[in-house]
Amino acid sequence: MRKVLVITYYWPPAGGPGVQRWLKFVKYLRDFGIEPVLYIPENPHYPLLDESFSHDIPDDLKIYKHSIREPYRIASVFSSKKTKRISSGIIQTKNQSFLEKVLLWVRGNLFLPDARKFWVKPSVGFLKDVLIKEGIETIITTGPPHSVHLIGYYLQKSQPLNWIADFRDPWTTIGYHKKLKLSSSAEKKHKQLESDVLNAADKIIVTSNTTKLEFQQITNQPIEVITNGYDCEIASSYKLDSKFTIAHIGSLLSGRNPMNLWRVLSILVKENEDFKKALQLRFIGVVSEEILASISEAGLQEYIEIVGYVTHHEALACQKSSQVLLLVEIDSVDTIGIIPGKLFEYMAAKRPILGIGPKNWEVAGIVKETKTGQMFDYSDDIELKNVLLNWFQQFQKGELQITSGSIKQYSRRELTRKLVEYI
Repeated sequence: MRKVLVITYYWPPAGGPGVQRWLKFVKYLRDFGIEPVLYIPENPHYPLLDESFSHDIPDDLKIYKHSIREPYRIASVFSSKKTKRISSGIIQTKNQSFLEKVLLWVRGNLFLPDARKFWVKPSVGFLKDVLIKEGIETIITTGPPHSVHLIGYYLQKSQPLNWIADFRDPWTTIGYHKKLKLSSSAEKKHKQLESDVLNAADKIIVTSNTTKLEFQQITNQPIEVITNGYDCEIASSYKLDSKFTIAHIGSLLSGRNPMNLWRVLSILVKENEDFKKALQLRFIGVVSEEILASISEAGLQEYIEIVGYVTHHEALACQKSSQVLLLVEIDSVDTIGIIPGKLFEYMAAKRPILGIGPKNWEVAGIVKETKTGQMFDYSDDIELKNVLLNWFQQFQKGELQITSGSIKQYSRRELTRKLVEYI
């Protein structure tokens, strides 16, 4: 089999969406004639852990490791809670403490392109020997953290390689980028590094058409869209919640605050006694204090259920049992191309998806194509209310379900087939 080296920061026991994309690709690569070899950090600082992901690691997978110096470990001495939140990408926009402002400034201006930059130089030296030893001619780097791409950049300069750069998220247009209190010189440096990587990589992979169009303004290198996907059995039947649960799975950051949803739910609770008795807002994962405050201000405090972080297996079970699955994205032109990985697992759960995001959000096209839910922007109250009331009436009759179109193209195995064809 042809060997390919995959360089990634996130790997089990890391939890969260960042680990799943390449864990699942690696799981199926051998089925298509590719033998993956992994390179990961030896002592990473993962903000979330999920041991259940380890079950998907192929037997006898060769994994190389090298130590990494993580500044987050030092910062956590001052405030472990704030450090963990920032390293998870959760940035409060209101009521920031002085320490939090300092940590953000340091993160944005001193650690370029990110706080894992200290892994780059030792990794390049270490991997030169690995590539020769394993007879590897193709490497794949995946970010964020985008410093991982710099490993590929410098390796390619040192020896002939076919280098593929996979972007799970954009670089300089990602939602949190503007919150890092960047100086003009730091912003310029980010853009230069982004350009260097995009123009040096032999091939580029992105997860959305929007990001592809954005990158085509920077480079002429080939770019392929390979979305995230699902890797679970499509739910045929599952014991549904007795309550009218609207569940959100994953971190709900401050910018993802659908005020129109809280308004509409508040109205429905006041107007409809049955709705009032049945409503349940369930949050699986971290929820920002700002969002919880908004829900309380709308008079919905008593309907909140915060479960916290659970294993991926438990999250899948929750998706299948919930009446409605909530998907929210920041209301910004910069997030039009963000396609959350959980979208595809939502679709596989076969429960109605309630999406709220920016106008022209790329997700809306996927949901419409697959007939898996309804999408709204942040200004749409009337139609949102109508849809929720209609779904609730179906729920009362025990008939709330969707008749989705084909979603097989988004299975992890089919996406791996597409990846191998591109390689």
